[in-house]
Amino acid sequence: MRADRLIHILNELQSRGRATARELSDKLEVSERTIHRDMEALAASGIPVYAERGSRGGWVLQEGYRSQLTGLTAAEIRALLLLQSSSAVADLDLPGDTAVALRKLASALPPTARDEAEFARRHLHVDGAGWRAPSEPARFLTVVQQAVWEQRKLRIRYAATGHEPRPDRIVAPWGLVAKRQTWYFVARIETADDGTNPAPTAADDLRTFRVSRIEEAHLLEDRFAVPPDFDLAAWWSLSTERFKAALPVYLARVRVRDEALDRLRREPYVHIKTTRLSGSGWVEVDADFHTEDSARTLLLGYGASVSVLFPETLRCSLIGEAKALLALYAGPDSPPQDHGQIKV
Repeated sequence: MRADRLIHILNELQSRGRATARELSDKLEVSERTIHRDMEALAASGIPVYAERGSRGGWVLQEGYRSQLTGLTAAEIRALLLLQSSSAVADLDLPGDTAVALRKLASALPPTARDEAEFARRHLHVDGAGWRAPSEPARFLTVVQQAVWEQRKLRIRYAATGHEPRPDRIVAPWGLVAKRQTWYFVARIETADDGTNPAPTAADDLRTFRVSRIEEAHLLEDRFAVPPDFDLAAWWSLSTERFKAALPVYLARVRVRDEALDRLRREPYVHIKTTRLSGSGWVEVDADFHTEDSARTLLLGYGASVSVLFPETLRCSLIGEAKALLALYAGPDSPPQDHGQIKV
């Protein structure tokens, strides 16, 4: 306990420049006499700490002295300070420990760099959450997190896509991944759905699970070891590329108004392959969609700014939707219209 207190005192002096015995005693919840004894211990160990008297007095570290608590650069510590404000980090329920660790790191910076890091912390916030809360809260995130931290196996019941419930399975979680407001974990399956024990798998054979789809989770005492060369970030990047490559592809040719083309380019589930001018403010585009249904739903949102040229099934589908929409608004139950402004 005393060693921790001495390090804390040293961090405070480096961060603030000076501190009175009363301020330190209040912060550390010990007597001022204890603080004086701690200061004597620091001085005896070679730390250049001394007391200044007067109204602005207090305990001070000799100017220019810095303890080598960390080899991190100012930029690296600044990045860690920004990480503390992330909504994804907040989900891990580590605010107290994170704050203490980052305060220790910041105290190792020279005053100018420390001020810069503090400015970044106060004026830049990293929030990966969307405007709407997730529809399925990840209520077992804490259990999965503990399993990853302690390398302990989990017995989980995972929500099935069909009507039949899946039996419990045992998994070894190798890592956690936050993608915006959604948490996933990467795990090796130890016991399959049919109760068999599959052979040990390589990192390429890991499975990805969505934390919010866990219906039950129980932490087991059995331990596992993650290969020392496993790189979670690299594996996730490769897995994501494979997932995208395996998605269905639906090719369509459409005419898009010039002012709507940039919006279409920004669509996350559309890949524009070629474009060519079509005249009169239109651009002809060949693009990959996922399915006909997703293409129809997306293109309907563009109204008269998009016209489908190919395939004919998609074109007919959009014409059918447009006719149904017109019939809905022009039907007998529709509110009266001001035909001086709107013609049906």
